[in-house]
Amino acid sequence: MLETKAFAAFDPKQPLSAYTFARREPRPNDVLISIAYCGVCHSDIHQARNEWGGAKYPMVPGHEIVGRVVRVGAAVTKHKVGDTVGIGCFVDACNECDACKRGLQQYCERSIVWTYNGAEKDGTPTQGGYSTQIVAHEDYVLRVRNEGALDAVAPLLCAGITTYSPLKHWKVGKGHKLGVVGLGGLGHMAVKLGVALGADVTVLSTSESKRADATKLGAHDFLATRDDKAFKRASGRFDFLLDTVSAPHDLAAYAGLLRTDGVMILVGAPDKPAALPAFSLITRRRSIVGSLIGGIPETQEMLDFCADRAITADVEVVPVQAVNEAYERMLRSDVRYRFVLDCSSLR
Repeated sequence: MLETKAFAAFDPKQPLSAYTFARREPRPNDVLISIAYCGVCHSDIHQARNEWGGAKYPMVPGHEIVGRVVRVGAAVTKHKVGDTVGIGCFVDACNECDACKRGLQQYCERSIVWTYNGAEKDGTPTQGGYSTQIVAHEDYVLRVRNEGALDAVAPLLCAGITTYSPLKHWKVGKGHKLGVVGLGGLGHMAVKLGVALGADVTVLSTSESKRADATKLGAHDFLATRDDKAFKRASGRFDFLLDTVSAPHDLAAYAGLLRTDGVMILVGAPDKPAALPAFSLITRRRSIVGSLIGGIPETQEMLDFCADRAITADVEVVPVQAVNEAYERMLRSDVRYRFVLDCSSLR
């Protein structure tokens, strides 16, 4: 077994703290990765604090992982020692259901294995990227070509694919007006990717202070949503809204910004259900839909798309030991726009 240093949550109320545990030795099709950086996702907070339920402790969060291959199993053909690679939100699936056969492993109908707070097929708990190393099947390890800024690449493994996948699925691009709701870890990637795909992008934010940032990220317009009159002025403006907000908010008000046949795509995950009056949809045949990360083929496509266009996340790098402060600052929206943990600090 491989002794692994990490930071873990031990219960919902206490800060994360140092933890040492054993990872398995690589099997024939496994890759051992020395972790360089791991992004901090808002879902890490939800899970560490058991806000979605089902938390299993001790829990090592982290699913935006980049690093180097340091060992491969005897049957591995896709990666070699020294390769720069990444791991996202899951590390295995059934590989047999319809979703898996279509490359949509995130919608596996039988037994998806989450990177952390999950269980391997043999029942072993999975532990994530706030650690020094990780072992995974080669099919769930992704190639990373953008090596110039690995810290800024890490968030692509969740924030990047979470926003890329719905934009591609609904074919958002040239000629479309796209509104990005919320300018945080997900939202800032949605702006960059939406612009790269050719859409006319507007940021919708409660924080007027983010107007300048929206422009720097490439957005064509900004709508301050604390002003109720803004909703009236922008009524029926957008073809698509990509809603990245993870706090409760008025979906009906935002739906009113859609044109006839407009689509609002939910990728944020508030911890409370939202009310949605039917008339906010039926009067213009609007749709509200959801999207969850992306499958392995699409995640690789996204990484290559970003590498070709030098797209990375805007990050603040901190040592793993500062993760509790990072959590509190995230909750205050005090980060531009993603915390990334330097996992070398654990060594």
